Order: sequence, then C-alpha cells, then structure tokens
Amino acid sequence: MTRTPRTSGFPRPAARVRVFPPTTPHVRSFPRARRAPQDGQAAIEYVGVLTLLLVVAMAVVQLGIAVYAAQQAGTASRSGARVGSYDRATMSADQAAYASMSGWLADDADVSVSNGFDEVTVTVEIDIPAVIPVFDFGEVSKSATMPRG
Repeated sequence: MTRTPRTSGFPRPAARVRVFPPTTPHVRSFPRARRAPQDGQAAIEYVGVLTLLLVVAMAVVQLGIAVYAAQQAGTASRSGARVGSYDRATMSADQAAYASMSGWLADDADVSVSNGFDEVTVTVEIDIPAVIPVFDFGEVSKSATMPRG
C-alpha cells in the first residue's frame, strides 16, 4: 500500500525569483575592476600585529639571555671562591670560575680574584650578549666571598 500526499486541491504557488534590473549598484559588470576602499586593511593590520609580536618575542628572548648571564656569573663566582678557599686545590680560582661557565659566555667574561688573609673574594663580570648586535646591554657583575679553610 502506497501513500499519496494529501493535497488541498489548490495548485502550489510558484517560487518567487527576485530579478534585479541591471542598474542596481550591487550588480557589477566587472567584479574585480572596482574594489572597496577597505580591501587591503586586513593585510596592513596583519603586518602591524606581526611586527609587534616579533618585537615582543625578541624582548622576551633578550630578557632570558640577560637572566641566564646573571645566573652564570653568580655560579662562576661561587665556584671560583669555593676552589680559592681550599688550600689543596688542583686548579686556581679563576680557572674554576671559567670552567663553571658556558663556553659562549666565558669568552666575554672577566674574573678577578682578591686573596685576603682569611677569605677569598671572586668577582665575575660578563658582557650580556644581544639578540640584535646593534644594541649594547652592558654587563652583569656578581661576586662571592668564602673563608679560607
């Protein structure tokens, strides 16, 4: 048994089709001939935001390098002071300080050792490397003092 749809007996109205006359402003004869005045705005905004993000990222990397250089200077000064305070050390205090730093930071580091009567002070100064070589971020200096023993 098949079902037939119920109809009311009236014919279904035809679908309405909107026809625009060719003089309306949204109909273009050449679609790419005229562009809206804001078509390139998204690209310009993208370039501006991308530039800002790159500057922020480089600043974060530079901050990380500066903090790492300060940490390495502190580690080197403590290591040098520890070795310098030991009477039977197999290396000098400045050798121990240079040995405890990363190689790329040790190249630009200055280590000074001050031997007192009952204490040793080691000062390490490291030039902070720059992400962009044009800028100079100065140097970081850390010192450590340990008693002789």
